[in-house]
Amino acid sequence: MVNCAKCGIFSCYSGELDKLPANCPMRLCPEIYERASAAYKESESSGNLACLSARVESAGYRVWPRVREIMEFSRLAGFKRLGLPFCVGLRREALEVTKIFERNGFEVVSLMCKTGSRPKEELGLQDQEKVRPGRYEAMCNPIAQAMILNKQKTSLNVLLGLCVGHDTLFIKYSDAPITVLAVKDRVTGHNPLAAVYATHYFEPKLKLT
Repeated sequence: MVNCAKCGIFSCYSGELDKLPANCPMRLCPEIYERASAAYKESESSGNLACLSARVESAGYRVWPRVREIMEFSRLAGFKRLGLPFCVGLRREALEVTKIFERNGFEVVSLMCKTGSRPKEELGLQDQEKVRPGRYEAMCNPIAQAMILNKQKTSLNVLLGLCVGHDTLFIKYSDAPITVLAVKDRVTGHNPLAAVYATHYFEPKLKLT
């Protein structure tokens, strides 16, 4: 089984290919790497985006915050109209991000997760399963978010704080390429790696019930 996280050698990174472990995907699936290489060359968009990404990485490495990287990448790629599907819990952040993008010459089409205001009961949820039982709760609507941004013909969609699963659905239905500015994690102040860096503190919260 392929498991790069447990490699410990990472010779693909250093270029020391004679040190590849036996279960390295580079040993097990060489034909896939050839196909991937061909895909970069055959698809002008894929190859171009990969090249532009590498240029942004080089220019902004340890210099630019991610929001700047997204703008630099979009500028190089010619993406003028940016979609901003966001969570209601990050609506203030969404406004600030919109201002930043617009000040730098981009059009922004933003769409909040609760658009459509459909009750969670439509999904089959029981009242006791709501965040606040006994009250009206609109469902998150990532499919509608994606479909509306498709209709608005956004060049790139920038995810901001969609829930786990909702982001999955948005990605599935979006026509435009996607990047992520931030993910939602209310427990860590939207810094999910905090639970990884401080496992000893978060351990009780990391166990499945």
